[in-house]
Amino acid sequence: MSKKSSSSGFGIGMVLFIIFLILKLTETGVVAKWSWWAVTCPLWIPFAVGISLLMLAVIFVNRN
Repeated sequence: MSKKSSSSGFGIGMVLFIIFLILKLTETGVVAKWSWWAVTCPLWIPFAVGISLLMLAVIFVNRN
C-alpha cells in the first residue's frame, strides 16, 4: 500500500505575511510604518529562491 500525502498547511512565509498584515491593518508597532511592499515580502520568498536556483542552473549548464 502506498501512502499519498498532500501538504495543505501554511508555510512560514504565509504565517509571517498574515502576522505582518494583521499588525499593519491594526496599526500596531513598527509594522504600521512599513510600506505594503515590505509587508508582502514573505510571499515573494519562494519566487526569489526559485529564480536564484534557475539562474545558478543556467550558469552551471553554460559553463565551459
